[in-house]
Amino acid sequence: MSIKTFNYGSIIRAKRQKKNLKSKELAKKLGISPAFLSLIETNERKPNADLMLLIQEHLELSNEDLTRKIDPGLENQTKDVFNISLLEDLDIRPEEADEVVKTNPKIAKALIRLANDHNERDNEIGDDLEKKMIGSKTSFPGEIVSEFIQKNNNYFPELESFANKIFDKVKTQNRVQYSSLCDFLNSEYNLTVKDVAPKEKLFTKIYYPEKKEMHLSEFTSLETRKLFAANQVAQMGASDIIKDYLDDFSFPTEVSRKVANVALLNYTGAAIIMDYKKFFQECLHFRYDLELLQNSFAVSFEQVVHRATSLNNPNMKGIPLHLIRVDRSGNVSKRFSLSGIELPRSSGACPLWNVFTAFSNPNIIHTAVSKMTDGSTYFCLARTVEKGIAKYGEARSLLSIGLGCNIKYAKEMVYSDGMNLEDKKSEIPIGVSCRRCDRLDCSQRAFPPATKKYDVDLNSRGVSIFVNE
Repeated sequence: MSIKTFNYGSIIRAKRQKKNLKSKELAKKLGISPAFLSLIETNERKPNADLMLLIQEHLELSNEDLTRKIDPGLENQTKDVFNISLLEDLDIRPEEADEVVKTNPKIAKALIRLANDHNERDNEIGDDLEKKMIGSKTSFPGEIVSEFIQKNNNYFPELESFANKIFDKVKTQNRVQYSSLCDFLNSEYNLTVKDVAPKEKLFTKIYYPEKKEMHLSEFTSLETRKLFAANQVAQMGASDIIKDYLDDFSFPTEVSRKVANVALLNYTGAAIIMDYKKFFQECLHFRYDLELLQNSFAVSFEQVVHRATSLNNPNMKGIPLHLIRVDRSGNVSKRFSLSGIELPRSSGACPLWNVFTAFSNPNIIHTAVSKMTDGSTYFCLARTVEKGIAKYGEARSLLSIGLGCNIKYAKEMVYSDGMNLEDKKSEIPIGVSCRRCDRLDCSQRAFPPATKKYDVDLNSRGVSIFVNE
């Protein structure tokens, strides 16, 4: 029987091993041969209903155990591990990587940590400015925080509950104003917020705990200052809740834990400004019109995009989204996926993603139907944003934010109106990176695929120098 009709083998094997049962012992209890059990555990044979019930009884396997969903983020990150050059010659197939996740997700997480460490070391060696960090045995903090957020599906119910209580105290006509947050900080925590024009050294926020005084730069936007004020409310009132979430995750370094702490403060601040129920209802009503939501809640485009990805309350669930943020060099600074798409982790990503093409026409929303190499299709949005101090003579960084969902949810978003989602010709073929992509007809290819031996034919050339077929 094929894998398509039976795919519980790895779960059965993992449960047997957890109970320290040898295959011969379990086979004897089931009244079958060890060879047949081995075929079941490798998904090559499907047990009949009676045998399956017997297996569940002996291994104490519930139906929920058998049907549990695999975290798509963990699955994609594990596949990405085997893309590093050190492992290319092993020719590990994607389905074999999936097997690791199904059998032992902890092993998969360990491999991801090791790969992160390998990539970080590799980058350090190539950069003289970071030579002092060579030999570090820790993963890049941003990757660890992405793993932490992915593990929690970017939904933290206790922080949502805290934020909802604050929202009820500071709201004015179902909206949160910057002034009301400043007043709340003063009345509740005796903390003063001052808008200050930086004179010598530029800054965005400085908090002085001993004076209970927070200075926010007048050079930043009102939306940014409002989020900083909401973050400070979270820091003053939700620190214990945040600590509990952080304690539930194994951070390899104190720095990565601190970065995650900042991420949760940002999460809570956004939840205070954009109350979950209210934001969810307006997402449905306006069909995820991001710019309309941005203006409605008086927040930045990036803030509203982040909030949209956190609508993961099982009883009030939004569209499962993915998010990626990149700069013009292709560096990935934020990544999160519930849509199932495999996101690039660092530079060298596929240039056909519309998150990159958005740089050619800034400040407008770009749409695309993107098709991955495995055949899965996604509806993707992208728009550039500017970051930094808005001051003449000061350079601001230009970033691009990508947001998307599985194609089956596309019609729930206003941006799909007028698009023929069934038109296969309009699909843009994309991949994670050139090394991970097996499309030989891509003129954008910068490197040969890792799955194919690279050679050069002096008498023939395909659409790129890396393809001669």
